[in-house]
Amino acid sequence: MTRHPHQHSDAAVDAARDEIVRVGTSLFARGYVHASAGNISARVGDRYLITPTDAALGFLAPARLALVDASGEQTAGDRASKTLTLHRRIYAADPTARFVLHTHSTHLVALTLAGVWRPDDVLPPLTPYYVMKVGHVPLIPYHRPGDPRVADLVTARIADRAAHGTPIRAVLLDRLGPVVWGPDPAAALAVLEELEETARLWLTTGRQPAPLPADAIDELRSAFGAAW
Repeated sequence: MTRHPHQHSDAAVDAARDEIVRVGTSLFARGYVHASAGNISARVGDRYLITPTDAALGFLAPARLALVDASGEQTAGDRASKTLTLHRRIYAADPTARFVLHTHSTHLVALTLAGVWRPDDVLPPLTPYYVMKVGHVPLIPYHRPGDPRVADLVTARIADRAAHGTPIRAVLLDRLGPVVWGPDPAAALAVLEELEETARLWLTTGRQPAPLPADAIDELRSAFGAAW
């Protein structure tokens, strides 16, 4: 019997489908996503799973997730999200990335409307966990949803920060919300949650608190290896 070249990894694909559905349900239940905004993807070997275009992340069906091969050709599921190019470029730019989340989280979108702290650091380092778990987050100027130029801007930021020894785990799209990634769903969720919580703190305190002082950040670098 001839074995399909991907038959050996079907169990991994099925497990990734279940993880995407679980994460989407959790994000919806906790108010991180609404309506059909946002998307989730996973890299499985040389293939990608991504939520369909206009899918409601709280009500995903595993079999309807889009499966895409290494060349970008869709092989199963409903039509892939229009942000597929961005997700694939992030995976290519950061080899450690295996899971990507994009949400329209309320406080992070509000931050872009009110004005970020700095273009290369949308929030100040207010808390030790923001420094350790999130790190630097650059703002990506507004482009329409799915615009392929966004992928160029994001991968340029990834490369620049990596060259400076401070790799990033997230970017913030102006008026559209965060894109975060990590080696697994738990890591990506941790970044998203800490990022949204810090935006909420910053906005609800009137954008007044001072950042952690330089010596405190140095201590986080030496004690925990924080990349800031």
